[in-house]
Amino acid sequence: MQILLAKSAGFCFGVKRAINLAFNTAKKRGKVFCLGPIIHNPQVVEKLKLSGVQEKESLEEIEEGTVILRSHGVSPEVMEKARRQGLKIVDATCPFVMRSQKFVRRLTEEGYFILIVGDRKHPEVQGIMGQAKGKVLVIDSPEGLKGLKRSERIGVVTQTTQTLANLKEIVAQVLERALEVRVLNSICSATAQRQLESRELAGKVDCVLVVGGYNSSNTNKLAEICQKVNPHTYHIEEAGELNPSWFKGAKRVGLTGGASTPNWLIDQVIKKVRDFEKNRAKA
Repeated sequence: MQILLAKSAGFCFGVKRAINLAFNTAKKRGKVFCLGPIIHNPQVVEKLKLSGVQEKESLEEIEEGTVILRSHGVSPEVMEKARRQGLKIVDATCPFVMRSQKFVRRLTEEGYFILIVGDRKHPEVQGIMGQAKGKVLVIDSPEGLKGLKRSERIGVVTQTTQTLANLKEIVAQVLERALEVRVLNSICSATAQRQLESRELAGKVDCVLVVGGYNSSNTNKLAEICQKVNPHTYHIEEAGELNPSWFKGAKRVGLTGGASTPNWLIDQVIKKVRDFEKNRAKA
């Protein structure tokens, strides 16, 4: 059985940066906290916890020390509150997310209505929403535009894990509702490449394994994309979830991982699949 691994599987630049900042901060400072999970991968978050980084859901739970702002970013209000509390701040926000935040701040000051393409409940989107001083609408599909009134000026920004196809479809309809539209294609280039590779991979294999946190937006997108091409697609967090029946009759297995999936988890999955193959050969 052949295992085909997507070239871009594993940590993206923004995640690597955030993780390195977190581990280095844990080594150098005393009380270290992270506002929410640094990335959407439970296994990595647990390793950080063992290194001394405590996860907290709100600033109210942190009295002193250093707070790490996770890769998804935060709103200006949260940043200012951390400063007022006298906390030392380590900003691990992904540079792509920072760009989206700056874009929204600028367009808001120029009087644009802000439209965000993404998941309203996702922390990245919530942080971007916080940059808009005026009205803002968050949608994840063209259907969400039904409630959008005609506006003179609309600024569109995307969650970094969105698909280009979804953005294009939404922007096409926004053009019918505004005299002027400004769009920042803030889809992470690594995410776009990963999605393209995964789609192509799914069409070449008998089954697909998508490795990454169940709470990871970009990993869920990969699973969704692969599922449309290959119904034998399985989203797992770790090797222990693999089922040998998935590989019955399979000659080629495709494997991809989300931007927050560490290589050691992917390696464990590959080893487990190989073990299944060995056991089947012995039977």
